[in-house]
Amino acid sequence: MWRNFVMKNAWYILLLLGNLFLETRPVCAQIILPDSMLLEKNHRQEVFYDSLQYKANQRKLTSWLYDALITPRRPYVDKKALAMDYYNQYEGKIIASIKIQALDVFGPSCSDTTSKADTWMERTANVVHTKSNLRTIQKQLIFKVGDVLDAEKMYENERLIRQLPYIKDVRFLIDQDSIYSGFVNVTILTKDRFSFGASGGVSGTQSGDIRVYNKNIFGIGHEISVKFVGHVNKEPYLGLETFYKINNIGGKFLDLQLGYMNTFRREGFVFDLNKPLLTNEIKWGYGAHVTRLFRTDRITEDDPIIIEEPLDEGYNSFWLGRAFNLGDDHDHLTQLSVTGGIHGLRFFEDPMVEPDLSPFFANRTLYMAGLVLSQRRYIQDQLIYSYGITEDIPEGFKNEILYGYEANEFGDRHYFQFSSSNGNLLLNRKGYVYLSTGLGGYLKNNRMEECMIRGGIKFISKLSTAGKKSVRSFINVDYTLGIRRFDIDNLTLRTEEHIRGFDSRTAAGKQRLTLKLEHVVFLPHQFYKFNMAVFGFADLGIIGSNQNLIFRENYYSGIGIGLRLHNENLVFETFRLRLAFYPFHPKDVSFLGFILDEQSKQKFNSFDPSKPIPMQFE
Repeated sequence: MWRNFVMKNAWYILLLLGNLFLETRPVCAQIILPDSMLLEKNHRQEVFYDSLQYKANQRKLTSWLYDALITPRRPYVDKKALAMDYYNQYEGKIIASIKIQALDVFGPSCSDTTSKADTWMERTANVVHTKSNLRTIQKQLIFKVGDVLDAEKMYENERLIRQLPYIKDVRFLIDQDSIYSGFVNVTILTKDRFSFGASGGVSGTQSGDIRVYNKNIFGIGHEISVKFVGHVNKEPYLGLETFYKINNIGGKFLDLQLGYMNTFRREGFVFDLNKPLLTNEIKWGYGAHVTRLFRTDRITEDDPIIIEEPLDEGYNSFWLGRAFNLGDDHDHLTQLSVTGGIHGLRFFEDPMVEPDLSPFFANRTLYMAGLVLSQRRYIQDQLIYSYGITEDIPEGFKNEILYGYEANEFGDRHYFQFSSSNGNLLLNRKGYVYLSTGLGGYLKNNRMEECMIRGGIKFISKLSTAGKKSVRSFINVDYTLGIRRFDIDNLTLRTEEHIRGFDSRTAAGKQRLTLKLEHVVFLPHQFYKFNMAVFGFADLGIIGSNQNLIFRENYYSGIGIGLRLHNENLVFETFRLRLAFYPFHPKDVSFLGFILDEQSKQKFNSFDPSKPIPMQFE
């Protein structure tokens, strides 16, 4: 019976799935059609979709598939062009006044400031929350009273404010002065996120943690977090990690973070000062980072290599960069940046490891210089990594050449690296594609060592509608090859960037290829004010020796479905419920995986010039 049902519906299912593939295929060239041909083409498409929908609705299965997968073609709305059209009306006029209006967290929005909070809980939260201090927002502005209004600068400033962790949305409103036609008044609407948050988790039956934080303490833009970490058998049984961060000191886009940790994993402190090259207007970037760990089980915080005997180490890093604008085309401005940096790692007590691994734990200082050619601009969209708020998608490229000289206790050596990345909307607005490649390694005694090659492709389909739902597809491909690496230095598939929920330490090697597919349906309804998204995924990972072709190595996979919950009015992470199956699993991973946890919001790859640092083999 089931076989007959499938056979009867096979033709419609193939049509639906085939169209889904065609909707997300990359575009290599654009053909400009005459208006008459374009109208005829659009008419044929409309007829095709009407016919397909009619046939699909004849049966429940194909009707459901049509609703979930198929989206009739619709015109692309260029949100940046709309914003620029608005600002261009006032280009060249003098800014006579700037007014900042902070909206309540719950209720009003930048598009409807009169809306009110619905429930007593939301009204109470509005009272408890301290709105961003007007001085705090004023420090974020890159224009002032008396300046000539620059449309590009206004658009860029909205983006800078929107990326603050405690801001949900911002809108610049411009009014013609009622007396002097050459003057304009600027009103800035800001909408905070509720700044208090909490998170936690349990690792097996032995350890767990709980964290409380505030992303906008006292409304001045400072961040504070306190994490309590416990372990049943390891001292200290109850430990503490605390961090304090000050954003945009003095309105110079200079950030400072201080941290102290004393848990069963590590004990020490962190100091981080950073002024990134955020915009084309910023000419100088610099930073300093110092970590002193009196006790730790790994060299870096996210290092997959865990050491049995605690390490006593210190890491410091300093960098400086100068950017030069080439040309004056705001939308396609190319920058040439010169960067330099010093990175030092010192072990105050020699690690207790096998003699052949001692060079891996060498005391060393790396002096680096870099040359970066980059271009960046931003377009706006929604429902990519967030849930209904404006997201700024970077377009452009970044090409970087690095040279380094390392003073190493086991012998000095040189470092060379080249990396390139490019991200753009595809022609006909089919989606967004990001390409990256890089290679780097050390030269010692005329012999290359600790080398790596990597490449990746990320594709995000355009946002489609299926009934009242919105749909996107994501495709990620990543390849990494290590050459003459230490035996202890291996790639794994453990992080979310590879196979989701695949927590194996035995699946490791010097070469890795991963393919990740995800289809996300953003649901129109809310669950107690939380936006919902259903997703299905299929991940494939190939990992093993670097002596063979990658396709001859070990295959692993993960297939599953899940649900994400997120409220953009809160600084909470995204809550995630996920069920996964691992068909080709090693012994330290079960066939079935079920998880309820938090997921940090993904970020777009940036084309900003940054501090010179070697690629990480991870």
